[in-house]
Amino acid sequence: MAANSFGKIFRMTTWGESHGKSIGVVIDGCPAGLPLSIEEVNVALSLRAPGKSPYTSPRKEADEAVILSGVFEGKTTGAPITILIPNRDADSSKYEPIKDHLRPGHANYTYIKKYGVFDYRGGGRASARETACRVAAGAVAKKLLEQYGIEIVAFVKQIGSIEAEIKDAGFDHLHAATYSSPVYCPDPEASISMCKALDDARAQGDSLGGVVEFLVPSIPAGLGDPVYEKLEAVLAFAMMSLPASKGFEIGSGFKSVSMIGSEHNDLFFIENEQVRTSSNHAGGVLGGISTGMPLVGRVAFKPASSILKPQDTLTLEGKEVVLQLPEGSRHDPCVAIRAVPVVEAMAALVLADALLLNRSVQL
Repeated sequence: MAANSFGKIFRMTTWGESHGKSIGVVIDGCPAGLPLSIEEVNVALSLRAPGKSPYTSPRKEADEAVILSGVFEGKTTGAPITILIPNRDADSSKYEPIKDHLRPGHANYTYIKKYGVFDYRGGGRASARETACRVAAGAVAKKLLEQYGIEIVAFVKQIGSIEAEIKDAGFDHLHAATYSSPVYCPDPEASISMCKALDDARAQGDSLGGVVEFLVPSIPAGLGDPVYEKLEAVLAFAMMSLPASKGFEIGSGFKSVSMIGSEHNDLFFIENEQVRTSSNHAGGVLGGISTGMPLVGRVAFKPASSILKPQDTLTLEGKEVVLQLPEGSRHDPCVAIRAVPVVEAMAALVLADALLLNRSVQL
């Protein structure tokens, strides 16, 4: 299986399956001398872990990682960093009765067509369990970004038809409000409505989709490379590699279609001897290169495919059958919630790589 790595200089390779003994990540290209502790990695993992809210999967994974290499006396050595995350609460028994069913919305059909085999236990390599590896790598990338004063926050912008109103209240407040909400939405009123909508969907044996927005309020101008490695293109690649992601936009995104040029153009001016723009419809990127304005983007996630409602489908042999998940199956009613720290991690990995690449562009 190819394509298990992401990044050019700051590069991660993830490994492992949902119901294997463990999962993990190897990070190449991290500069030596970066302060890093396993506690910082585990704090990041705790934000993605299941079982913390009635609106996430009840699977109980503490996600306590171990650093096996690349760190000595609290600092990175420049060698590959290996992080291992044990799987302690995998229950494969729930998948045995449906192992020969083509699960609607899942990857078992396409994996079998491509590889001739599929690990049906929780989705194997296709499972969102793999994203814990990305969050671990993202924690290291965030430590690197801290050296440049770059912070990232993501949050649930929308669940179903309920959209949050996000006010500019500062990074710290936005971050705190996000992670104090059971659905990772910093808008208290919208958060309550989202919880009710999820309760209603779950009572009907169904699920909801959502939108996760990410914000990088302070980012230097000049990151990203034109043509095929545009900053927004790499971000799109990163976000669309996430399980259940179905759309990506930056700045005004698809809403820019309904705007006219004079409305969408971000006009330049000088503020505190820095070039700024009067609006930010471009989302902080022009020509594939960061402008120095806040980087803003959104990722759309489909409704969770694993639902309790009976669904017509086929067996591996092509016979018609009704898929009914076994009692006690554990799944997220909205994958966008736990995707919030994963989106943060992928943005951090993109920017860490862009920073290192930028060191070589000028004499």
